[in-house]
Amino acid sequence: MICLSQFALGRAPPMAKPSVFRAEHPTALDLSPNPISHGAASSSRRRDLVFVVNPRGASGRTGKEWKKLLPYLRSRLSVDCNICESLTSGPSHAINITREAIKEGADAVIAVGGDGTLHEVVNGFFSAGKLVTNHNRESAHSTALGLIPLGTGSDFARTFGWRNDPYEAVERIAKGVRSWVDVGVINGETGEPHYFINVADLHLSAKAGYYASRYKRFGNLCYVIGALQAFMGHRNQDLRVKVNEGEWEEYSQVTALCIGNAKYFGGGMKITPNADPRNGYFEVVILQDFKWYDFILKLLKLYNGTHLSVKNVTSRRVHSIEVEDISGGDSIYVQSDGEHLGFLPRKLCVLPAAIEMIC
Repeated sequence: MICLSQFALGRAPPMAKPSVFRAEHPTALDLSPNPISHGAASSSRRRDLVFVVNPRGASGRTGKEWKKLLPYLRSRLSVDCNICESLTSGPSHAINITREAIKEGADAVIAVGGDGTLHEVVNGFFSAGKLVTNHNRESAHSTALGLIPLGTGSDFARTFGWRNDPYEAVERIAKGVRSWVDVGVINGETGEPHYFINVADLHLSAKAGYYASRYKRFGNLCYVIGALQAFMGHRNQDLRVKVNEGEWEEYSQVTALCIGNAKYFGGGMKITPNADPRNGYFEVVILQDFKWYDFILKLLKLYNGTHLSVKNVTSRRVHSIEVEDISGGDSIYVQSDGEHLGFLPRKLCVLPAAIEMIC
């Protein structure tokens, strides 16, 4: 197994010729699917873990917290694993790191940061519409996804009841329990498919997320600022929706449409409360004809997940959904896991049990 090295900030790594995994950071983790059944040779094999760190996340707080965490991580995971620390240097870098790690046979790729870093690592599990695989086709293990939440939102972690506590995350990694999780895939009229693990959304909420990304230095307050800015000049739109390859349906005056693989977005808003990333379905929640004051009056319900009983809110469970703007325009924002993807039309499908995750 070769390592992706410890990347310097602001400098792109030589991905084609990464350096060898360093053994001076041993760890106690066996991520193989059936560690007891592989015999003595397998049990003595050093496990390879790649930690993908966004040091600039949360206005630089992620990098500082990671440095504090490293001594504990090394001491806690102390027997038979190699640790590779890979610092991202810009957008999409985590995707490339993850793909290379999987090809070289990493036992786990662990996102260190917020939902944005996790989003890129998840996209690194795929390439050209297919799962990335180990170069060694005879390998007995697959690469698992891991998470140490250190970002601004860390909304995906909330679905599992995980606190924004990196030391607890290290304990999960030490135990090495795996569970298959679903992944969403988004296709447009052109370009490569895009993947998400948390929530994709359209129109007002996506526009709010687009603006919020400019104010990450303010922490979770960025979501409030983004929402206020998105409301300026906002108009509800009529949308055409097709569910599970059925007939087209029209939804009038849509304010926001959210497709949840998991439950939370926007810094703790439980927007798709019935979503479960292990059940093979999305939960789709549609808000219609909401005014600015509706969000103020119903904010508590939106955050605690009791808004499904509110007038003009509908929910349904789906395998796939296509959405178009009836007007034929290109002004309906689309985002997934807080990342701006462009505009409608889009088709979203769930990929059941797509990857294993350390839970």
